[in-house]
Amino acid sequence: MSGAVEIVDYQPAWGVDFTELGRALRIALGDAARRIDHIGSTAVPGLAAKPVIDIQISVLTLEPVDGFRLPLERLGYVYRADNPERTKRYFREPPGRRRTHVHVRQLGSFSQQLPLLFRDYLRAHPAAAAEYATVKRRYAQQFRHDRQAYVQAKDPFVWQIVRRADGWAQRIGWTPGPSDA
Repeated sequence: MSGAVEIVDYQPAWGVDFTELGRALRIALGDAARRIDHIGSTAVPGLAAKPVIDIQISVLTLEPVDGFRLPLERLGYVYRADNPERTKRYFREPPGRRRTHVHVRQLGSFSQQLPLLFRDYLRAHPAAAAEYATVKRRYAQQFRHDRQAYVQAKDPFVWQIVRRADGWAQRIGWTPGPSDA
């Protein structure tokens, strides 16, 4: 990813943007998408974030990719086959459109459940979301032109939140709610 790391105040329009994107994705993907969810910091009301809409599409299997790749490409999304993360397939926004990252993950996998738990925990715990915003702003300023260093710097805090979220999930019997789209 190029460009400076930019963290901005929460924008209510992010939810509206996701709703529009999610609707189009649902129509294009049909039953191939078991879930379509708004994930990442833009999915947490009040949380400062990079102005990128993160969408998670949950499918029964990641291979073969054509069942979801072709409909996404028809919408203009760009498949990033070179993505090194093996637990997802990754797409970027159509050229000239608002910054969007589409993460396709296998339904029920750890990698699919984790972003939903993280999001739901931060939604339910505004103080933790505020702590996270502070951490993100500090490291975005410190590593403004080094995205990898920014991500690495905030990772220990993220995993601290994940541990808290896991304890919370165990106490309340958390399961993902209904799909967002």
